[in-house]
Parts: sequence; structure tokens; C-alpha cells
Amino acid sequence: MSTNPSAVRVDIVSDVVCPWCAIGYYQLAAASREVSLALDVHWHPFELNPQMAQEGENLREHLAEKYGTTPEGSKRARANLTALGAELGFAFNYADDMRMVNTFRAHQLIHWAGTLSLAHEAKLALFAAFFTHRRDLNDPKVLAASAGDIGLDRKEAVRVLEEERYAQPVREAEQFWVSRGIQGVPAMIFEKRFLISGAQGVENYTHVLQQIASEAAA
Repeated sequence: MSTNPSAVRVDIVSDVVCPWCAIGYYQLAAASREVSLALDVHWHPFELNPQMAQEGENLREHLAEKYGTTPEGSKRARANLTALGAELGFAFNYADDMRMVNTFRAHQLIHWAGTLSLAHEAKLALFAAFFTHRRDLNDPKVLAASAGDIGLDRKEAVRVLEEERYAQPVREAEQFWVSRGIQGVPAMIFEKRFLISGAQGVENYTHVLQQIASEAAA
């Protein structure tokens, strides 16, 4: 994300269908602007539902089955996320027919984009594609369109996904982070030393970045 040598490195393990991953990143970005510190963001794959069927599931039904979320609880959670997103400049656009999808292809697309120095742009584009535009991130054509939106070749994106060109390195990366104890996301590792789990809020991220900057200046 940044070639600034003084930028704070942040490795973020996350999934593209994780709302708190989107919230956490945008909170972190807001904090970085508040303290005028550049970020060097590195995204790493994590699948919330690695066994998800290719056709996906209705999101509300999925949450009810996996977490026991009631319709009322789901409505409150969606309203909370929508409000938090709006404060950060990110639009959640939930609907009752929204579907949870398999994200293995999406992570392959991000990995490919990373070989072209566009992993960060791809990740943010897929957050918007899923949460704002309610697109199926398991559909190669949808993923290729998002790739095209950030300047990548759409036809090549389709070929990459059809060939599963980066399936193995994505699986290896997923297994690496799980083997390091990452069981939930977002998980952010600052400067390869400090692990912070969950979306912690702009104020808390601001304190973390200020502490890192103070240590670097000492």
C-alpha cells in the first residue's frame, strides 16, 4: 500500500465477507489519517466458511444456523454495521435476499492482484462489491469485473480463476495463519510484533499507532 519507509506495517488476516474486517480496516485508516502516519498494509486470506457450498446460502439463514442469530438480532446488527460504516465512509447495503458465499476464488483474485502490486485495491474493491453492491464473489465474471475496476485485465482474471493458478499459495497462506493461532478475524499484526484482534475503534487504533511512532522515535 505504501512505499514510505516510515510507514507502519500492518498484516491483516481477514475475509472479504466479514463486515467487521471492513469496519476494522476503515477504522484503522481513519486513525492513520488522524496521526498522519502512513500504513503499509499486507492482506492475508482467511475463510469464515471454508466448507460453504458453491451456490452459497441466504445470509440471514446462515447466521441463524451458525450463530443462533434471531431475525431481530440480525436486524439490529445490520443497523449497527450500517451506521458504523457510514461514519467511516463505507456503505453497507444489506437486503433480506443477500447471500453468504464461498470466498476461495475471491482470495485467489486478491493473491493474483498482489503479484501486480494491487492486492490492497482488490481487497477494498471486493469489500464494496459484496457489502455495497451485493455481488456474488464466487462468480468469476463478478470477480473479473472488480479486477477490471482497479485496472487489471478482466479476461486474464477469468483465466487465473478458471485455472486456479493461485489456489495452492492461497491454501498455504490460510493454513499458515491458522497454524499461528488465528481463529477469528480481523486479526491485525503491527510491525510483525503486536497482534490485535477484532475491530477496535478509531481511538484505540490511534493509540496503537502513536505508541509505535513513539517507539520508533526513541
